[in-house]
Amino acid sequence: MSELTKFLFEGLPVRGMLVRLTDGWREVLRRRGSTGAYPPEVRRLLGEMVAAGTLMQGNIKFNGALVLQLHGDGPVKLAVAEVQADQRFRATAKVVGEVPAGAQLEGLVNVHGQGRCAITLDPQDRQPGQQPYQGVVSLHGDLREPLQLLSQVLEHYMLQSEQLDTRLILAADDEVAAGLLIQRLPVEGSGNLEGQGRRNEDDIGISEGFNRIAMLAATLTREELLSLAPDRILHRLFWEETLRVFEPERPRFACTCSRERVQGMLRGLGREESDGLIAERGLVEVGCEFCGVQYRFDAVDVGEMFTPPSDQPPVPRSVQ
Repeated sequence: MSELTKFLFEGLPVRGMLVRLTDGWREVLRRRGSTGAYPPEVRRLLGEMVAAGTLMQGNIKFNGALVLQLHGDGPVKLAVAEVQADQRFRATAKVVGEVPAGAQLEGLVNVHGQGRCAITLDPQDRQPGQQPYQGVVSLHGDLREPLQLLSQVLEHYMLQSEQLDTRLILAADDEVAAGLLIQRLPVEGSGNLEGQGRRNEDDIGISEGFNRIAMLAATLTREELLSLAPDRILHRLFWEETLRVFEPERPRFACTCSRERVQGMLRGLGREESDGLIAERGLVEVGCEFCGVQYRFDAVDVGEMFTPPSDQPPVPRSVQ
């Protein structure tokens, strides 16, 4: 069963999270079916995105959807992982052309240096006219060299957006999508002394503590992250540390699509466009890219969508 485990290091301003997605991640891949299956390189990237999105949502506790997107100029034109506040997640990708065997991030989405990563926070109770918050980060490092790992891109984003040192390790295959996040917490009163560029001893101790934890986390191998249970990973890495481990949360696959949402989209297209689809194909068929559900509307359905409720005939009462 999928688990998100949060923990704190006693005596250190450092927190961590460990996610292991199993049944929900397999459901994401199963719904693609045999005809729409992603190449293994894309499955790995999408699994890492789902694991990262789950960690980031759990880290900020945002009441709404966290949407992690990669916009690419390579064979992966778009990859999306969406995680709700209650850890429901879904994911999809658009792939055009051949995917090079063994391709990493650059070869998938940043072939010509135009790829980008966007993190969107869409509030659940968004008011009319209110826009979601979106942060965009380049797929290049500080030295303008293309980054090969999604974890490096997101570490850079979190340092920019939250001003907090973060270490992220991600891995995915066809059975498991997993990730480990270690983050330094802000400490009230820490900083420079008397406006000078020197850190006090407490600041140095805090940095050394985080660096030690980050170095231990970096020894975790991809195989261990994918195969070991969360409690074994924590013991393997931090057996000399005192941890406060919280009750695991249960992320799960779930799609937010609905027939009502699709109807709203068709109304946005307009009556003429919808009638044109009916005339051409006999029905309007819309498939959800995330879960694969097909929504079908015939001429009567379309007519009802564009007829005001007051003009619709009354629903006949059932005969007793």
